[in-house]
Amino acid sequence: MGTLGRLAGVTIDCRDPRRLAEFWAAVLGGRVTESLPGWRRVIVADGFPVLTFQPVPEPKVGKTRLHLDVAVADVDEAVGGVEALGGRWTGERHDYAEGAVLVMADPESNEFCVVQYYA
Repeated sequence: MGTLGRLAGVTIDCRDPRRLAEFWAAVLGGRVTESLPGWRRVIVADGFPVLTFQPVPEPKVGKTRLHLDVAVADVDEAVGGVEALGGRWTGERHDYAEGAVLVMADPESNEFCVVQYYA
């Protein structure tokens, strides 16, 4: 069986689509557009999945079941950059032979990881 399709994007439910789109655009070096009234989209580069932020009335509850991994040159520098943008480090760090993984949270507490791969 061949492929059925390609990953075109990820949609994230949130209370403040504008704020989260601006945060993620700064983290990934993308640009923000409005896809539907009240919705925001972050476009990074051709071939990269689009991030769409969908407004919902309820706050996030519990652990995020799907998260993004962001490859960085230095996890310690990335923590400072994420915090300057309004995110936070959860305090969780995992060190493996292939690299270090730090669990972060965006301004609405959606978890994601910054990953530094070792050469």
